[in-house]
Amino acid sequence: MPFAAAPAYLGRDFAETSPALRFGLLLAVWTSRADQEQEVRKRAEARSREGEEVHSLLQRSGMDQTIAQLRSRERRPLPGLWEKNDFAAREAWKQVRELRPADRERTKALRLRQRALAAPLLAQGLLYCLEARSTAPFTTGLGNEHPLENGFAFLNPYGLPYLAGSGSKGVIRQAARELASGDWGDAQGWTEDAITHLFGLASENGGKNHQRGALMFWDVLPELEGDALQVEVMTPHQSHYYQHRSEDRSGKSENPHDSGAPNPILFLTVPPGSRFAFHVQCDLPFLSRLNPALAEGGRWQALVEAALKLAFEWLGFGAKTAVGYGAMAEDEQARTRREAERAEAARQAALAAEEARRQQLSPEDRAWDEAQPVIAAFRAEFERVRVVPYRPGGPFNHARQAFVKTALVWSEPRSRKAAAEALAASATKAWGRPSNKDRWAELQAAITQLQGTAA
Repeated sequence: MPFAAAPAYLGRDFAETSPALRFGLLLAVWTSRADQEQEVRKRAEARSREGEEVHSLLQRSGMDQTIAQLRSRERRPLPGLWEKNDFAAREAWKQVRELRPADRERTKALRLRQRALAAPLLAQGLLYCLEARSTAPFTTGLGNEHPLENGFAFLNPYGLPYLAGSGSKGVIRQAARELASGDWGDAQGWTEDAITHLFGLASENGGKNHQRGALMFWDVLPELEGDALQVEVMTPHQSHYYQHRSEDRSGKSENPHDSGAPNPILFLTVPPGSRFAFHVQCDLPFLSRLNPALAEGGRWQALVEAALKLAFEWLGFGAKTAVGYGAMAEDEQARTRREAERAEAARQAALAAEEARRQQLSPEDRAWDEAQPVIAAFRAEFERVRVVPYRPGGPFNHARQAFVKTALVWSEPRSRKAAAEALAASATKAWGRPSNKDRWAELQAAITQLQGTAA
């Protein structure tokens, strides 16, 4: 069977290796001696003129001579040792597509590592993060040399699909240029100066007037939909023209024409629906020196978001974007989750600040501090219900009785006095006085006791 171009001591079972190794060094598509012998026997068993010739040759001359003669044929020559085996090449796509459990764990671990690194930078306003889902297949690295016609970009040493930070920077920069040009109407704040300060400046024609930009773009690690890569196909019909060669099936013509023979070419892609997390880091002190206005109030983040969204919808990332590959859209679920996380973080920070403030108070002030929200809530409830005629024995009476029990436990004088005032205001002759004499007496007694400020 076909073998990989790897030392024999590595064995032949590469099922648990990374996708990059299964697609690259350990790709079992090279013809072995056993493959040649198997092909010879297959041809000898065929019920055809060629089968009879090969069978006769095999009987007369043996396997070595048969292989040598079949190798020298112009039509359907036998593959030589270490030549690509076409059948194995077709089978190889099945071997490289699926991510093994270890691959999925590595992807998860790397994304968690990115999130851990991003958290403190986000809190300091030094990082912008936008999560997206691909709405079309994504591919990159097609120009890499590979025996299966087209290569693919994997992140080493992990061997996982990725979009290089330099690649996302180029696309976002182009989106910023298009916005700044006014071709899309509203420039959304982008100017040539903003592009230079955020992305940097490279001099043309060998000049030395270079400038570093304030933005840094992290590599993007996609979380694959379905935990598997996808195989796409492109079928050029004028390969004879592109490769400048004359072929029988193309009518011996090197010119492009509609009757050219199609040539299906397979290549790997990340499937639609996969999740991408874009991280853009800003050197804020450096940007403050270059352009203080961009550094203030997170304005640089608004510019990056505008460019990213234009790139998602109209430019695309990776290769073959001209035919729709690499299109993306913001992941609304991720945005909702991120906003909830930020709100929770802000709430926790506010609680921590409030607790720190309370720890600085004296015991009396702390008791007064705790009582104020309770008193304010009772006053608010009274203002809410007093707009309609008073109903003795209704829900407000129960709420007032509960407030009385709470207030009588307090020992801090200011709290007791404020509670007495709130209760007195809620029990006027025109509104709120209990019709039951015993209830009214109990309420008056509670108010008098609270006014005396004695627990």
